[in-house]
Amino acid sequence: MTTLLLTAFEPFGGEDINPSWEIARTFDKQWVGDTYVVSYCLPCIFGESLKALERAIIEVKPDIVISLGQAGGRPDITPERVAINFDDARIADNAGNQPIDTPVDPGGAAAYFTTLPVKAIVQALHESGVPASVSYTAGTFVCNHVFYGLQQLAIRYGIKKSGFVHIPYLTQQATKYKGQPSMNKQTLVDGLCTMIETVASTNKDVLMVGGETH
Repeated sequence: MTTLLLTAFEPFGGEDINPSWEIARTFDKQWVGDTYVVSYCLPCIFGESLKALERAIIEVKPDIVISLGQAGGRPDITPERVAINFDDARIADNAGNQPIDTPVDPGGAAAYFTTLPVKAIVQALHESGVPASVSYTAGTFVCNHVFYGLQQLAIRYGIKKSGFVHIPYLTQQATKYKGQPSMNKQTLVDGLCTMIETVASTNKDVLMVGGETH
C-alpha cells in the first residue's frame, strides 16, 4: 500500500474558499487505485504552515506528499519544478505577516527541485484532456514557503516523492474576476486522480519539452 499526504490551504486574500482545499478534501481517506490518500488543510501563514505540515507528516507517515495551492490567473494545472529560499509577500498572510526579501531558512540551500515526475504528470493530464503545464516559479508567498519547507522535510523523513502543484480558480470564484481563467471542480478532481495515479506509478520522469522562453 502507498500512502499519500495531500495538503492544501485555507482561503486567503479575502476569498471565501480556496480551490486547493475544496479539491483536496474530496480525497480525504479515499483510495485512488492502490494509493490511500489523507488530506490536510494548512494555515495560510508563514512559519505556522510548515509546523502544521511537519505534524501531518509525523502523523500520516506518507510515502508521497503533494501540496496544492491556488494560482489565480493561471489557466491550467501547473506542477512546480523548483522552490526557492525566499519569502517576498505582496500581501499579508492570514496572521498579518508580510515578510519582504527574507529567506525561508537562513541556513538552507538556495533552492530545491521537486521529486515528483512533473513532465509525466503533464503528459498524463494532456492525454486525459485536462490543461496542464510545468511551472518554473511557485511565487514568493506561502505556497513557495511550504514547497521549500516540504522538500527539506522530505529529506529529513525519507520521503522519496514530494512537491507542489498549483491549480486555477474554481469557476465560482472567477465570476468575481472579469476575464480570469478558471476550471470546474469535476475537471480538477479528475485531473488530481490522474496525477495521483501517475505519481504513484512513475519512478522516472519522461523526457519531453516543457520549458519556457520568457
